[in-house]
Amino acid sequence: MFRGRASLWWLLGPAVLYLGALPFVNRIHPLVLGMPFLMFWMLLSTVATPLFIWLAARGDPVWRANRKQRP
Repeated sequence: MFRGRASLWWLLGPAVLYLGALPFVNRIHPLVLGMPFLMFWMLLSTVATPLFIWLAARGDPVWRANRKQRP
């Protein structure tokens, strides 16, 4: 099903940022831009999520084929 669609592994990026790293970034100090580190990490993860989705879509041959068929 996912043969030749290795770029879809990029979609695990947001899950790792949100859930996998949570035990390691669950800190109040240091403050980054006046925010507790956990809040900063969640903001950074939210901003990075569209990048991961774009990378997955750009490398996916099925997505590219569907995009070429559109008028």
